[in-house]
Amino acid sequence: MKYTFFVVFLTTIFFALNTAHAQTKYTINGYVKDAENGEELIGATVVIKEKSSGTVTNVYGFYALSLTPGEYSIQYSYIGYQTIEKSVSLTSDVELNVELPVLATEMEEIVITDEALDANVSDIKMSKNDLDIKQVKKLPALFGEPDIIKTIQLLPGVISAGEGTSSFFVRGGSADQNLILIDEAPIYDPSHLFGLFSVFNADVIKDSELYKGGIPSKYGGRLSSILEVRTKDGNNKKLGGAAGLGLLASRFMLEGPIKKDKSSFILSGRRSYVDLFLKAADEENTVFFYDVNAKVNWKHNNNNRFFFALYLGRDVFDFGDTFGFNWGNATSTFRWNHLFNERLFSNTSLIASNFDYQLKFDDPAQGFDWRSNLQEFTFKEDLNYFLSTSNELEFGYHVTYRRFEPGDLKPTSETSLFSRQQLDEMFALDHAFYLGNQQKVSDRLTLRYGLRLSIFQNIGDQTVYIYEDPKDNIDPNRIDSVSYGSFENIKTYVNLEPRFSARYMLNAYSSIKASYNRMVQNTHLISSGTVPIPFNTWSPSSPYLEPQLADQVALGYFRNLKDNAYELSAEVYYKDIQNVTDFADNAQLFFNRDLVTEYRQGTSQAYGLELMLQKKKGDLTGFASYTLSKAERDVPGVNNNTTFLANYDRRHALNLVATYDLNEQWQFGSNFTYSSGRPITVPAGRYEYDGYQVDYITERNGYQLPDFHRLDFSATYVPKKNRGRKWQSSWVFSIYNVYSRQNTFTIYTRLKELDNGDYSNEKEAVQLSLFPILPSVTYNIRF
Repeated sequence: MKYTFFVVFLTTIFFALNTAHAQTKYTINGYVKDAENGEELIGATVVIKEKSSGTVTNVYGFYALSLTPGEYSIQYSYIGYQTIEKSVSLTSDVELNVELPVLATEMEEIVITDEALDANVSDIKMSKNDLDIKQVKKLPALFGEPDIIKTIQLLPGVISAGEGTSSFFVRGGSADQNLILIDEAPIYDPSHLFGLFSVFNADVIKDSELYKGGIPSKYGGRLSSILEVRTKDGNNKKLGGAAGLGLLASRFMLEGPIKKDKSSFILSGRRSYVDLFLKAADEENTVFFYDVNAKVNWKHNNNNRFFFALYLGRDVFDFGDTFGFNWGNATSTFRWNHLFNERLFSNTSLIASNFDYQLKFDDPAQGFDWRSNLQEFTFKEDLNYFLSTSNELEFGYHVTYRRFEPGDLKPTSETSLFSRQQLDEMFALDHAFYLGNQQKVSDRLTLRYGLRLSIFQNIGDQTVYIYEDPKDNIDPNRIDSVSYGSFENIKTYVNLEPRFSARYMLNAYSSIKASYNRMVQNTHLISSGTVPIPFNTWSPSSPYLEPQLADQVALGYFRNLKDNAYELSAEVYYKDIQNVTDFADNAQLFFNRDLVTEYRQGTSQAYGLELMLQKKKGDLTGFASYTLSKAERDVPGVNNNTTFLANYDRRHALNLVATYDLNEQWQFGSNFTYSSGRPITVPAGRYEYDGYQVDYITERNGYQLPDFHRLDFSATYVPKKNRGRKWQSSWVFSIYNVYSRQNTFTIYTRLKELDNGDYSNEKEAVQLSLFPILPSVTYNIRF
C-alpha cells in the first residue's frame, strides 16, 4: 500500500508537468549576487511587474521564471540592497545574472530576515525562522562572542537546556531530534567549552534557517527541527578579513579572490586561551577549544560551479595528570551546482562527518582510556525544476553510510582493574527518495506538498545476540547469536513521510497557514542526561530499536502592521511521537555489552501555543516571544508504567529582545529571558541493601527546578575615525546576567559532611549554579 501511494503521487506530479507545457513558454534564469563581494543572495525577490508575481532565489542564489513570449519588466530586490529593474523582450530563453549594490544606508534599518518585507504573511513557510547574522551580532553575548545558537534559544517553540550547554529542544522533542547542518554536513555536538560557545563562528555565516514544522520533503532524519547553516563563499572581488579579541577567545577571518569573479576562498579560525591563563597561574589543568572553517569555490561557467568546505573543531579538558576528556566534530562537503537546461537546476553533494570523544582516567588501580565515534558518508542529488511561475518542483535521492563505534576501552597501566574491551561496531545504510511541489493555486491560496520515502538498513559486519528476555536488564541471558557479513542486511525499515503546507491570504496584510509533516529518525542518542560532557553514544535502528516516528500538525495566523514595520504571528501545534527512546529506571548506559536490554520505547505527546511580535523598522528593533507548552512521555517499563513529564518540559517561556541605534557611534542591545523550571529526578529517600546505601526513586522527573530568568546587556562603539578608512574597528561591551541571578543548573544529592571531615549516613540536596554576573569586552576589526 505504501508503494502504491508513492507511485500514484509521482504519476499525478508528472501529469501536471506535461499539462503545464501545453502552451509555448520561454525561461528567464540566472543568479542574483552581491555586487560588492560576489556572494549569491539567498531569498532575493524577482518580480514580473506585468503579472504582479514572481519567485525568490533558492539557497544557491539561482532563480528561473517560465513565461509566455512578450515584453516584461523584471524587478530584483533584496533588503539592504538597491532595487534593480531589467526590461526583457522574451522571444527565446534568456540568461540574466544580476548584481545588486549595497544601499548606502544599509544599517539604518535592521531586519530579522533577508526575505521580502511581507514574507511573514505572504510566504507559505510557517514554523520557520531565518536569522540575520547582522542582528545576531548586535545582541548581548556571553564573553562578547556572537552565537547563533543562543539567539535560536530565544525563539518561540524553542526551549533552552539551561546555562552551560548549547543544546536546545523544539516543540517537545529532545536535543538529539534536531538535525544541525553546516554546509549540508551534520554536526552531532554543537557545544564548545561547556556551552559557553557554539561551533558556529559568526564571521563566516552567510545564512541560517530553523524549521520547527512544515518541513520540506528534502529534509529528513530527525523528528523535531532542522537547523541549516551555510557559510560564506568568500569575496571574489577583493581581499578582506575580520578579527576579534575577547576575554576568553579570539578569532580571525580572511577571504578573497583566487581568480577575480571566477573563484574565491574564505578561511577562519577561533581558539580559547583559558589554558594559557592556567599555565601562567602554575595550574596543571588544561581547558581550551578551537575550530577552523575553510571554503573554496570555482565558477567554471554559468552552468557549472564547484564548492569545497571544511569544518574542524575540538574541545580538550585535562585536569592534571589523572582525568580528562575531549570531543570534536569534523566535516567536509563537496558540492557541484549544475544547470542541465534553463529550468532544471541540480546540486550534487559528497559529504563526510565525524564525531568522536575520549574519556581517560590515569590511575594505577583504575586507569582506563575510553574512545568512541560516529562516522558517516553521504551522497546527495537534489534537483529543482522550475515548471512555471506557479509550480516549482524539488526532487532527489540521498544515501548515507554510517559506522558506529560505541566504545573501545583500554587499560592505562598493567595494574589497572580494567581489561581491554571493545563493544561491537554497528553499520547502517540510510536511503531517501523525495518529491515535492510548491504550487500557487490562486492569488490567495498557495500549497506545498510532497513525499519522502525512507528506507533504512541495519547492516553487518556484526554479531546480533538473541536474549531469553530482551527486557531483562538485571540478569540478561544470551541464548544464541547470529553473525552477519559486511553489508549483509540485518533489519530493514521502510517508512513514508508525507508533507503538506498551505497558505491562504485573508487580505494584503494577514494570512492563515497550516501544515502537517511526518518525520522518521533512525539514529538514537544513548545518553543519561543533557550535560554537554560527551558521556553519550549513538546507535542505529536495529532488531531491538525501532525507528522513531513523529506526526505534527500546526495552524497559524500571521499579520503585518503599519506598512510591514511590525510582524505578528500566533501558532498552535500538536506532535505525537511513536517509538520514542528511553531507558529502564537505574539503567547502566556506560560501556554495557548488553545495552539493548536497557532500551525502552513508548510514546510522547507535545502541544503548545507560540506567540511572536517583531518590530523591524526604525532605530529601535527587536521581538517578543512567548511559548506555552507541555511535553510528556508514556514508556512501558519506565516510571512504573505511568505517564511522566519529559525533562525538557518547560510550561512557560518568555523572551524579550531589543536593539537600539543611538547614533552612528553607539548601538545598544539587551535581552531578557524567563522560563519555568524543568523537571528533574531526585531520590525521595534511601535504603540499605547488603551493606550498601541505595537511593530510592519514586517518580521519574517528579520534581521541578526553580524558575529561570536572566537579563543581558551590550553596547557597541564604532569610532568616528572609521569613516573612509579601509581598516574598520569596533568595541563590544557586554554584561551577562546583569542582576547576578543564581539560576539552578541542577540539583544533586550527597552525604552530609561532618565537622570533623567525616561523612554521615544522612544525605542532603545540593543546588549547582554556574554563572554570576559576567562583564566582558571584545575588540573587533574588519578590512
